[in-house]
Amino acid sequence: MSQFYHQTRTKVISSSLLDNGSSMLCTRFRTFQRKDTQCRAFVERILMSRLFKIIMISTISMNAFLVFLETDYEIRYKLFRLHEFTEVIFLAIYSAEFYMKLYVDPINFWKDGYNLLDVMVIVILSIPYSLRKIKGKHYPYLHVADGLQSLRILKLIPYSRGIRTLITAVGQTAYTVFSVLILLFILMYIFAILGFSLFGTTGKGDLNNWENLAVAFFTLFSLATLDGWTDLQQQLDDQNFALSQAFTIIFILFANFVFLSMFVGVMIIHTEDSIKKFKQELRLERHMTVMEKQVIVKRQQEEISRLMQTQRNTDYKSFSELVENFRKTLRHTDPMVLDDFGTSLPFIDVYLSTLDNQDTTIYKLQELYYEIVHTLGLMLEDLPQKKQSHSSDEADKN
Repeated sequence: MSQFYHQTRTKVISSSLLDNGSSMLCTRFRTFQRKDTQCRAFVERILMSRLFKIIMISTISMNAFLVFLETDYEIRYKLFRLHEFTEVIFLAIYSAEFYMKLYVDPINFWKDGYNLLDVMVIVILSIPYSLRKIKGKHYPYLHVADGLQSLRILKLIPYSRGIRTLITAVGQTAYTVFSVLILLFILMYIFAILGFSLFGTTGKGDLNNWENLAVAFFTLFSLATLDGWTDLQQQLDDQNFALSQAFTIIFILFANFVFLSMFVGVMIIHTEDSIKKFKQELRLERHMTVMEKQVIVKRQQEEISRLMQTQRNTDYKSFSELVENFRKTLRHTDPMVLDDFGTSLPFIDVYLSTLDNQDTTIYKLQELYYEIVHTLGLMLEDLPQKKQSHSSDEADKN
């Protein structure tokens, strides 16, 4: 009894020590502050920049296009060296992206499903290269690894907000869709047993479509999708089954017009809800951006008012000194706010009207210049005649 008590007490003490140690470790890890905050912020700005996203989207698209070209044997044979070189480059780019994201946030990185998708793609990319080096080029399952390379295009999903919204909608419908599929399976199970009993009997039955339960399930799936259901019904009619038409019509009504329509309706409803949430998030982001601009404008107006008040109280030597003191109050992180008089609708309307008036004035000036030139031309034509008449008058006087 004392030995049992001693073992139990030892287990309790060891478990309590482990719990205390783990809790202390988690507390220290949470309160740990990184010393490379500037470098981390720089890498994070690179990851969030528009240029980096464009480079990654272009790289993934080019990689997918090269995978498409590899399906042609002649092109693959001619560009074999290029294929190996580009695979190394693509793997290096994807790995660099992975390490950059892991460096920015090594804990929350593994909590994001899209980051796990990137890790999966990197692992899939390295599988064919590893199998060729370890098992050789004639490994029987190497073609399976080559076929999985098509999954690398899934890296485009994190860079498309619309696709992420649709995936979220599909994830939200998983429970409802699973319930609908269970009901559809129960319906197909009932009709599979019924169809096997009615049309799968030996001798007279349709053994090609109702021989056993597995074949009956496949036949019912064809009926549910309306794929060649007329041919299936014709085979039953040729063998003169009395209840075949009623069986087919009832199953199609339940499976296609009820359950499959219910499945599509559930998907549409959840997709619409996700799209509405996506639009609300966009409106909220725009509102937050406008609020930030308004805060910046208000702060700058307060600074200008304070400077003007300071100018009244103290005399500056020049206006440039006042401007220089105002520039010292600005921040490098302040975005440029373009909501000023030059971008307002009344100013644009007045500006366009002024341009129209200028065009009209220029046109009238051109007409005036033409008339002046025409008048000067006529005066030049009359000038030699006046000189001749003047010389003839002087000759008559002499």
